[in-house]
Amino acid sequence: MMSRLQSLTKIALSVLIVSVCFQFGCRPQQPLYLGETGRWHQQYIDKTTRIEIPHVEVPSLPEVCHTIAPLTLHNPDPNAMWDLTLEEAVQMALKNSQVIRTLTGVSFSQGGVGGVPSALLQSAGNVRTVYDPALMESDPRYGQEAALAAFDAQFNAGAQWDRNSNPNPNTQDARNAGTFYAGISKYTAPGTQFYINNRSRIDDGGDPNRYTTSLSGGFVHPLLRGSGIAFNRIAGPGGAPGLYGGVAIARINTDMSLNDFEMATRVLVADVEKAYWNLYYAYHRLDSLKTGLASAYQTWHQTMVLHREGAARGTAQNLAQSEQNYFEFRRQTELAQNNLFRADRAMRYIMGLSAADGRLIRPVDEPITAPIALDWHSVLCEALFRSPELRKQKWAVKQRELELTASRSFMLPRLDFEGGYGVSGVSDRGLIGRGGAYSALGDSYTMGGGGHNGWLGVTLSAPLGFRQEIAGVRHAELSLAKARKILQEQELELTHQLNDSFGEISLAYQQMQTTLASYQAATNEVRATTTSYDNGATTLDQVLQAQRRRSEAETSYHHSVIDYNLAIMTLHYRKGSLLEYNNVCLAEGEWPGKAYFDAKRRARERDAGRTLNYGLTLPGVVSRGTYQQHQHGYNSMTYEVLPARETLPIEVETPRGRDHYITPPVPPTSNRMIETDTTRVMPAPVLPSPGGNSPVSFTTPQVATPELTPSRNMRYVR
Repeated sequence: MMSRLQSLTKIALSVLIVSVCFQFGCRPQQPLYLGETGRWHQQYIDKTTRIEIPHVEVPSLPEVCHTIAPLTLHNPDPNAMWDLTLEEAVQMALKNSQVIRTLTGVSFSQGGVGGVPSALLQSAGNVRTVYDPALMESDPRYGQEAALAAFDAQFNAGAQWDRNSNPNPNTQDARNAGTFYAGISKYTAPGTQFYINNRSRIDDGGDPNRYTTSLSGGFVHPLLRGSGIAFNRIAGPGGAPGLYGGVAIARINTDMSLNDFEMATRVLVADVEKAYWNLYYAYHRLDSLKTGLASAYQTWHQTMVLHREGAARGTAQNLAQSEQNYFEFRRQTELAQNNLFRADRAMRYIMGLSAADGRLIRPVDEPITAPIALDWHSVLCEALFRSPELRKQKWAVKQRELELTASRSFMLPRLDFEGGYGVSGVSDRGLIGRGGAYSALGDSYTMGGGGHNGWLGVTLSAPLGFRQEIAGVRHAELSLAKARKILQEQELELTHQLNDSFGEISLAYQQMQTTLASYQAATNEVRATTTSYDNGATTLDQVLQAQRRRSEAETSYHHSVIDYNLAIMTLHYRKGSLLEYNNVCLAEGEWPGKAYFDAKRRARERDAGRTLNYGLTLPGVVSRGTYQQHQHGYNSMTYEVLPARETLPIEVETPRGRDHYITPPVPPTSNRMIETDTTRVMPAPVLPSPGGNSPVSFTTPQVATPELTPSRNMRYVR
């Protein structure tokens, strides 16, 4: 019985061991700890990467917090209308553009505005801001202050204590010593390094002259590599083949940054004009469709009355056709109204305003409808001089020229002329003299007692083969050739753009005249077809088609007017006069008061000191002077008086809907164009010649124009 119980116990233990091994043997197990409380287990983190919220405190703009519900087809009524001129829109956009916005992602077409701005959210690192020129100026790697820092005086000092336990085999005494050193060194514009050093030592090893000091000064002047003002202003004292960080290169980097900012501002102004005139077009497209909608509704209503009376023209086919025509106009009108709201939002975005504040912007400036006479040679010469893209590439060419000059200096061996003089002093009484005051040159120290030391010499070092230096020169030559070729191709591309602008302006003006005549003919067709239909001489289908053609012709006319204005704006954009055309001038803002105080103090210091002429004209002429932003170059675009064209008066139906839509003006005749939009001829610009500093004048043939007050086309800085 006992043996049987032992057997069963062994079997049960075996089954239990097998079960435990099968359950837990294939997985890692946590160890058991005595005294585990679970307090630290709460800080266990089972994820290494999680999406978290950064801890920053940046207040939102009021335009973000105070945005209300937008205007939509279900909420179409604004609280007020905001009459806005183009000049006010440009001024407000520039004022609210610390970060320069663009309408990237927004498309403008004859059907309306599509898309929403997306540049800032998708690629914020590529966006231009008003801080960019200052960031380039203050860059600790490539800025002008960083380049000038290479010529600052450098101070070095240090102290050292040492102990030798067996300095003298005879005395077996321990020896303590202390050393203090200090020095100042400075590079000059020609590349010479001046330095002055002091070294003092205290030694208690039993020597009577245990206090020693030495004062030395000297210079190191490069005779070949690294010598000259031009090299050190291009490459800097620490320059190497391919690495050029002198003050001249830093200054060019700043100028190129200013060019980038100017181009970004020009894009902003162009986007403001695009948004403004497209909003203007959205109003007129909506009004054209509302006029057609009113006519379609009237026709449908008349056909319904005739159908109820059983008249011959009130057939079910005519009733269905007039109803379908009405709803088609209604569909297009709803799209046009929605496009008006989208154009308003695009205008608000480019101006830096809230997306909705209860008001609806209404443009009040009339577009240009006067013909312009263009002089190709004047426009071309002005564009070659004023284009910011060409100006930036010219800075790049100048930078490559300077780098090539500096790279050739590395082809020379390093030959330095060195010299210096030192004097030593010894004493057994320390740094404090009899009177208890510091007397390093007095009765404690005997300067010269330790000796005088003067030296002159030369040192030579050069790599065998100059492989890196030759590669640097070749790279600089290729970079210069590339920059020059790009400049030439940019000028060629610019001529094609200007040529295209001439064609676009000519086409847009001709299209404006043609669509005006088409609109007049369509209006006469509606009048004649309606009369014939009332007399029973035509069908309802012809009346409805005439109404649609009139609406389309009116829309096409207003679109051609906008195309004409945008073509003129594009020409100014390409030839570099758009900012002047919109009365914009770029200038540096005011500094803080402390900056003016420091600048005045530095000017007084320089005025009291003695000037060392380092050769201020080296390395050559980098700049031709300040660029005059307002050239008054409108002589290349004058408004010519043409013979008046015979046109028929037009009767435009004013929509009887909501009063917050502007009434389309009567399409102007040629006489009205000339009287309201002709500007006077401006004097010819004076441009610098490509080969020298003497100016050359490009004269435009004068066009006889009446003496009238300049319109929006010419706005002066007041």
